[in-house]
Amino acid sequence: MSYPGYPPTGYPPFPGYPPAGQESSCPPPGQCPYPSGFPPVGGGAYPQAPSSGYPGAGGFPAPGGSPSPGGCPGAPQPGGAASYPGVPPGQGFGVPPGGAGFSGYPQPPLQSYGGGPAQVPLPGGFPGGQYPGGQAPFPGQINTESFPSYPVFSPVSLDYSSEPAVMSQGTQGTIRAAANFDAMRDAEILRKAMKGFGTDEQAIEDVVANRSNDQRQKIKAAFKTMYGKDLIKDLKSELSGNMEELILALFMPSPYYDAWSLRNAMQGAGTQEHVLIEILCTRTNQDIREIVRCYQSEFGRDLEKDIRSDTSGHFERLLVSMCQGNRDENQSVNHQMAQEDAQRLYQAGEGRLGTDESCFNRILATRSFPQLKATMEAYSRMANRDLLSSVGREFSGYVESGLKTILQCALNRPAFFAERLYCSMKGAGTDDSTLVRTAVSRSEIDLVQKKQMFTQMYQKTLGTMIASDTSGDYRRLLLAIVGH
Repeated sequence: MSYPGYPPTGYPPFPGYPPAGQESSCPPPGQCPYPSGFPPVGGGAYPQAPSSGYPGAGGFPAPGGSPSPGGCPGAPQPGGAASYPGVPPGQGFGVPPGGAGFSGYPQPPLQSYGGGPAQVPLPGGFPGGQYPGGQAPFPGQINTESFPSYPVFSPVSLDYSSEPAVMSQGTQGTIRAAANFDAMRDAEILRKAMKGFGTDEQAIEDVVANRSNDQRQKIKAAFKTMYGKDLIKDLKSELSGNMEELILALFMPSPYYDAWSLRNAMQGAGTQEHVLIEILCTRTNQDIREIVRCYQSEFGRDLEKDIRSDTSGHFERLLVSMCQGNRDENQSVNHQMAQEDAQRLYQAGEGRLGTDESCFNRILATRSFPQLKATMEAYSRMANRDLLSSVGREFSGYVESGLKTILQCALNRPAFFAERLYCSMKGAGTDDSTLVRTAVSRSEIDLVQKKQMFTQMYQKTLGTMIASDTSGDYRRLLLAIVGH
């Protein structure tokens, strides 16, 4: 499916972002251990990932655990139990009491995550992803007037706001389609909010935060019909900084936002590997296939080819596997296969000298998430060690982060994203791009469950942490999105 006319006028990325001094302090996905007291020393386990409704509170720690040195603050101390979300209480992963806890969670240098090169304008909005004149502009040289506005995005045959049954049971977004929706009335409200001297940010927030993504596309079309002006261009002229980034993210259709994020992560000098991992290792097959198509149609580029040119080795092969969008999504579990896969993984890693990386890639890239969870449980019984620890012992760097992200999503998806939200705000500075991306991308899917898990894991609400870590209109709109 193509989205002609992307990006809209004035819609290139945000040069110089993140602001100096606000680079990310969060490790890559899969390498940020859980907070103090997780899991409770003595073998307590995390609750089951939700199959319907809200996960139970059993097994969650009491506050007061001692923080660990280095990495993401609040990691478990060595000697704690090595259980993980979704493991039956008391079973852990076969690690004896007093074992190594979360072994294999290296703490990479902070500069390896976020803090990358300034974002630069991306191709898009022109046939084949080419700029007029055949040359892509550099930051500060782009003519935003040459970008046509994008059309209404109204998914007719595909529902981008939902996940397949295997992932969507018991999930709920904080943003839903507004009842009695009137696109022309909302367009008029936004026009009045930006007309004349000053801007009524509250009026803008009231509309944007309480409409679904599909409704926002219709508001934009109504705005151009009524006033002959591009809504996004007008909003950009009134906003700046983090508020601008958040508003633009909310007006991007979901596949385009992910494709844009991936392109930006590989554009220019350096690569933001954590963005590639976070998107490609967590999205559904349908999501990934739409992202691949959008990436080609809007930027005139092949996603797999860009991944191959920007990454290498086993990490490259893992991401190429992910961007095929061919994971089994059958929610039934074959316990015999789980036992066999656990044996194969053991023989490919702990049971031999060296590592058969292709075996890990094949199993983790093709099995359904429920099947992988069963494999992890079988592995812990057989090897007397959890599979996450084995991955940490056998791999390193970004391929380790990618494999752990897959396993964490298989065990407890809400816990994984709650961790990402927490790490984006913990410590000095804020990783605003990760905060915005996670909040916006999950706002119509399962952000309610992420909030609930966040509270149980960190003994504070997501809204409280956002309120203490952000400010102004940006804070108010974020809080409205997360339903605080």
